[in-house]
Order: sequence, then C-alpha cells, then structure tokens
Amino acid sequence: MTRRPALAVLAAIGALAAAGCGGSDSGAGSASSSAAELSVEAAYMPQPVSDSMAAGFLTISNEGGKADALTSVTSEAGEVTLHETVDGTMKEADRLEVPAHGQLVFRSGGNHLMFEKLRQQPEQGQSVAVELHFAHSDPVTVELPVKAATYRPADGHSAHSEHTGH
Repeated sequence: MTRRPALAVLAAIGALAAAGCGGSDSGAGSASSSAAELSVEAAYMPQPVSDSMAAGFLTISNEGGKADALTSVTSEAGEVTLHETVDGTMKEADRLEVPAHGQLVFRSGGNHLMFEKLRQQPEQGQSVAVELHFAHSDPVTVELPVKAATYRPADGHSAHSEHTGH
C-alpha cells in the first residue's frame, strides 16, 4: 500500500519536471542550463493570530542558468500578495527576482507572502495550498503546512532573535 502513494508522487514530480523542460520559445536542442530550473522547499505558514491575515514563508531555488521572477501567488485560502522588506520597511512588490543559480528566500523579517481576507483561519496541522506564478516558468503548486505561531525554522531562514518577541 505504501508504494502506490510514493509512486504517484514520483510520477507527478516527473510530469512536472517534463512540463518545465519545454517551452514555446525553446528549440529542440536547447540546453537545460539556459532555462530556469525552479524548486521550492522550507514552505510553511505560522498559525495566524488574526482572523483575516496570515504570512507565508518558503525558499525558491533556481538551479538553471536563466533568472526568472515570481510575479504573483494565488490561493483558495484568500488574497495573496508579495511583500519585501527594504531598509526595515515592508512594502508590496509586483515581482521578486529568482536569480540564476540562486535563491529567493521568504523569511520572517524579510520577503514574505501576505494572506488577506482569509476565507477561514488555518490551524496548526493543516496545510494551505498556493500556486506560484512566474514570468517565464510554468506555475508551481506548493502546500504550506501550518506551524505553531511561534515556529522558527532551524535552517536559519528566520529573522534575528531580537524580533521573536512579537
């Protein structure tokens, strides 16, 4: 029984990888290093403390030789906007760059997804699905597990400890 879900996941990953390899502007002999190769990891949403707003965090890695840009995020959970923090000030962003051979990191105190007008308040143990839309790559669907409101990832993708008292 446990092999079937694993095989289904592997088949879905393979289909997504194959879908990302071709594009209407790519020639038959194009090398994968000339395109963005996106993957998402470390996704989560702290349990919202507000009935109508929440934040989401994740890391988008690009192993390819071409940069891309995250242009929007959609979710059945509510309206989602991109936010960046510049010189200590949060502001909405129309797009955020995903550099070639680099990462776009969303973390507490920095870039983040802002959920507004939540249709229901997500609770710890649930997941919230989002679809990431890019300038050049196909959309990517990601599940953000809802963690404790005080959750901080151990991988260093959180703000400095001076801001954890909020």
